[in-house]
Amino acid sequence: MEAALKERRASPVRSAAATGKTTLLGKLDGASSAQRRSTGSNELDRVVGGGLVPGSVVLLGGDPGIGKSTLLLQVGARVCADASVLYATGEESASQVAARAGRLGLDVANLQLMSEPSLDVILDAARDSKAALLIVDSIQTVSLSEVDASAGGVSQLRECAAALVRFAKATGTAVFIIGHVTREGTIAGPKMLEHLVDTVLYFESDAGSRWRIVRATKNR
Repeated sequence: MEAALKERRASPVRSAAATGKTTLLGKLDGASSAQRRSTGSNELDRVVGGGLVPGSVVLLGGDPGIGKSTLLLQVGARVCADASVLYATGEESASQVAARAGRLGLDVANLQLMSEPSLDVILDAARDSKAALLIVDSIQTVSLSEVDASAGGVSQLRECAAALVRFAKATGTAVFIIGHVTREGTIAGPKMLEHLVDTVLYFESDAGSRWRIVRATKNR
């Protein structure tokens, strides 16, 4: 009961980037702002519509052990060859991620890595490094200091997702978020989580199959 009360009392996190300024739409160059960046995987690029749009937020869900972290570590390794990438994990230690990269034979010399549960710290690091791509693994393990609730709770999930969306739109950083999946096969947390992001992907595999499928259920 006490935990539930805390979540109801959680206050929304205000955006530091909010200015109240308006912009004439005719002065914006839609073509240049929509320049996509390849993930390094032709198949993944195709699913997200041709690559990552700067400032877009992609939510990737899937069963435990399906390979979500492995997939996005591969994406980070490819993108960091010519752009700044920050891989933030609240699931594993830095040495565990490094060991996986070694097993996969990835060139991660330029990949920035942090094992950190505080989203405040993660966003500061991404801002300081001018990251073109931020990978958060996972949304259920990070938290904001302003929200009086435990990581993974409804309030934290909602406000962390909202903070990541605001950060992406304000900085032009593309963001990948990993999300856990429930027994029913949906991403854990409020449905609002999927409404907040630009793209929702599911990483799936049929029983007994060696193939993995990335399926888009939303892509705006």
